[in-house]
Amino acid sequence: MGCESCGTSSGGTPRGCKNNGNCSSGGCNKLEVYDWLANIALPAGQQAYDIVEVRFKNSRKNFHRNTSNLSLHAGDIVVVESSPGYDIGVVSVVGELARIQVLKKEPNLKPFDIRKILRIANQTEIDLWIKGRSLEKDLMYKSRTLALNLKMQMKISDVEYQGDLTKATFYYTAEGRIDFRQLIKDMADEFKVRIEMRQIGSRQEAARLGGIGSCGRELCCTTWLTDFRSVSTSAARYQQLSLNPQKLAGQCGKLKCCLNYELDMYLDAIKSFPKTETKLQTEKGEAFHFKTDVFKRLLWYGYRGETGLIALSPERVKEIIKLNKEGVSPKDLLEFVKIEKIVELGYSNVVGQDSLTRFEKNFKKKPNSNQNRNQKFPRNPSKNKLNNSSKENNA
Repeated sequence: MGCESCGTSSGGTPRGCKNNGNCSSGGCNKLEVYDWLANIALPAGQQAYDIVEVRFKNSRKNFHRNTSNLSLHAGDIVVVESSPGYDIGVVSVVGELARIQVLKKEPNLKPFDIRKILRIANQTEIDLWIKGRSLEKDLMYKSRTLALNLKMQMKISDVEYQGDLTKATFYYTAEGRIDFRQLIKDMADEFKVRIEMRQIGSRQEAARLGGIGSCGRELCCTTWLTDFRSVSTSAARYQQLSLNPQKLAGQCGKLKCCLNYELDMYLDAIKSFPKTETKLQTEKGEAFHFKTDVFKRLLWYGYRGETGLIALSPERVKEIIKLNKEGVSPKDLLEFVKIEKIVELGYSNVVGQDSLTRFEKNFKKKPNSNQNRNQKFPRNPSKNKLNNSSKENNA
């Protein structure tokens, strides 16, 4: 998404990030890529990799083959094959880094499935492409009105014009399958272009539109995350998080993907903890598990009818469970609490015991080195002799 998609002020400069089109990436792009192999030359005799990654609107990217051996760099606007007509995109990755992307994203990609790069776009094609981007928002609002008139349970979240303005792709979300045949007819009559409907999930919708998460950073699915794995509430339970839907849900309305980031570490740490379903039997009563702190390695237990909680280490809890299995009940859980000795910091008033000038030093005045040097080595000896002789005559 280039800077031209942002609204312009009276001065003609883009609003939004206030960079006015002078940022290094050329716009607020989704899934931005840094080519760390850009300044490394290929070995002698090795041909450049002919597959190029091209970025289109928002998070849509495709691989295209550079059959014409064009000198392409990241940021170049190119014309690629499409069905029908042609499309326009921006080169995001070239060279060996594109090879890595192909092996990572589409390892089973077949050569005949890759469409060609036709040429570098000229100014007329770029102007037509920018014009299509400016029409997409009004097109989306009108399509929503047509869907509401047909009482269709769907949400059209994004529209993408093809580079030659012969086709428009509508991205929508819906809970089930939608029969939109009548809607396509109405859209074709209204917009006079070929219509393509593409259903996406709520996570893909958030990735295309972008946004800021509750952490204050840009959404992970917008910047780098492309593998959308399922997130369950058990991930929050293992991490001892409060099951508050408002805090655990992301911009897409589903559980945040970041709940899976540290889940494996928690699962490994919890293996050394005893089962929390086990109740501890003591002479004072039965103690129930209340909460767990994985980082501090502490488990809190409490007696029924009492408000105080007792923190125990996993080793102590296992020791109590072992005693219960042997038929032994300790007197109280407090016997197993490790009491740390608190070192009391003493205080005494030492004002007046030491002199305030104990760090001061008496510096002796150094003799003037220039004066000593003049005494040893007079500058004008003949003049001194004349002065001495005049003194003797006067005497």
